[in-house]
Amino acid sequence: MNYRGRFAPTPTGHLHFGSLVAAVGSWLCAHDARGQWLVRIEDTDPPREVAGSAASILAALPAFGLVADEPALFQSTRLGAYAAILEQLRGSDWLFPCWCSRSDLARGDGLHRDSHCVAPPQPNHPPAWRLRVPDQVIEFEDALQGMQRQNLRDEVGDFVLCRADGLYSYQLACVVDDAAQGITDVVRGLDLIDSTARQIWLQRCLGLPTPRYLHLPLALGDDGHKLSKSNQAFPIDPTDPTPALRRALTFLQLPLPDAACGVSELLQHALAHFDPANLPHCSGHSVA
Repeated sequence: MNYRGRFAPTPTGHLHFGSLVAAVGSWLCAHDARGQWLVRIEDTDPPREVAGSAASILAALPAFGLVADEPALFQSTRLGAYAAILEQLRGSDWLFPCWCSRSDLARGDGLHRDSHCVAPPQPNHPPAWRLRVPDQVIEFEDALQGMQRQNLRDEVGDFVLCRADGLYSYQLACVVDDAAQGITDVVRGLDLIDSTARQIWLQRCLGLPTPRYLHLPLALGDDGHKLSKSNQAFPIDPTDPTPALRRALTFLQLPLPDAACGVSELLQHALAHFDPANLPHCSGHSVA
């Protein structure tokens, strides 16, 4: 199958340096493989969204030379597909209703195991819907981080696919849309590597293909924490894209041209010297 990658930001703020690193890394991987690069707006959690940020992100990406090969997909238009998948899982008995709150689970070790609820059913309140997980190790080879192993029962527990308020989880929407869009390769930040085993298990439950995975290092602030929209990371300036793009390429340890040039020349120079195996493995301080 031809390479199909994607950049999938959440619309919780403007594009910032950490997101730019992920976008550039995924774009380079796709173009190095002579594949397609898509953009997906993961807008399934309206309470967390910042008005106008989806439009802002979509407007900023082309300023950095990052042009998608298809129109952007908004997950908010896919709610019917997620509902159908939930119904499919209910029919196969992979799902079960759960009224356990985080505080209920915190009385133990915080995990929900073996489909055993600690809170009784509450007929007057809608449940969350959890996916049963096995007592087995899920393994996958990350193209940059190497072999990864996670025992879902011991480390994650039965996990939520649809919250009690009716909102669909990241795990469900991501798996369903990666399959629907024919994504063959997922290139994203290292903070999401912990979600991968859950997504692989859900793919197996649904009989869906498992993409290849590559998790990029995170850009960290001077305090050692991940740069993200949630901690007010300083947005980058799409009206003057060259400095931020140069810093993103430097963060990914790619060489820069000797002469001053624009974003297109920067990306083509980086692509000419690009090898995914030579990307940095570990997160580090931002050069922004």
